[in-house]
Amino acid sequence: MKIDVGRVGIWSPSPAWQESEESAAELAAELEELAYGALWLGSAGGDLELPARLLAGSRRLIVATAIINVWTDPANEVAARYADLDAPARDRLLIGLGSSHAPLVESVGFSYRQPLRRLGAYLDELDARDPTIGADRRVLGVLGPKALDLAARRSAGAHPYLVTPEFTRRARDRLGPEPLLAVEQKVVLETDPGLARQIARARLAQYLLLPNYTTSFRRQGFTEADFERGGSDRLVDGLVAWGDVATVLGRVAEHHAAGADHVALQVLDAPDYRPTNPLPREAWRLLAAGLHATVGAPR
Repeated sequence: MKIDVGRVGIWSPSPAWQESEESAAELAAELEELAYGALWLGSAGGDLELPARLLAGSRRLIVATAIINVWTDPANEVAARYADLDAPARDRLLIGLGSSHAPLVESVGFSYRQPLRRLGAYLDELDARDPTIGADRRVLGVLGPKALDLAARRSAGAHPYLVTPEFTRRARDRLGPEPLLAVEQKVVLETDPGLARQIARARLAQYLLLPNYTTSFRRQGFTEADFERGGSDRLVDGLVAWGDVATVLGRVAEHHAAGADHVALQVLDAPDYRPTNPLPREAWRLLAAGLHATVGAPR
């Protein structure tokens, strides 16, 4: 059964919410008022404290962790914290899980071996618990074909990150019609090509150092030449939707046409990107207004 995350949501780094001087609950209420279906929290930890605050400030908004690292956040602890939430909050919390990346995992003392097997074992640990986090309340942050298969078998579906509409089309074919396919899409509301690409490259730079992503980019048709000098224009334009609101929403429509149930918009708005940059509230409002004008409410 697909959890109802709506057609469009917002993807936002957790540190930005933790650093914000504004009330997380009030901001969540605004996203709900703008009719976004879900808020995806990047680099989410397993303590679930921030999701709980966001859920308390809203009535319908789905909050998703994107993602909890299966190496560093033990399954029994995450399941226990999930069980401690009241039932209405659990009904609107989607637990995103993933195997992260070798440099990040090994930097904290783990050996990054057979990550897909580790992800499967983590799901086994969850399923052995009572109470647990049911398959319909968890989603996997995955990219490869076998990982998509695991998402289809063992969770509500997949949350791919940094992907093109053509990836979305192939992922839908791999998953089949029923599992949730919720893709992340980076956007820059800037019409000047040089500035838009500068902002995009500032965010993409870290991913060009992570083998899981460069492997995924190759599967999507990019080459080694596209990874040079911070990323080619072809790579930037393929992975980041930039331009005016209508242009950006055209990319969202492409993902939907390719089979995505949901598109989570990550707004990039500063050339000196940091995870703690202020939350881009005005951009969220502009995108919501554009969605209302073209297709009705984002949900």
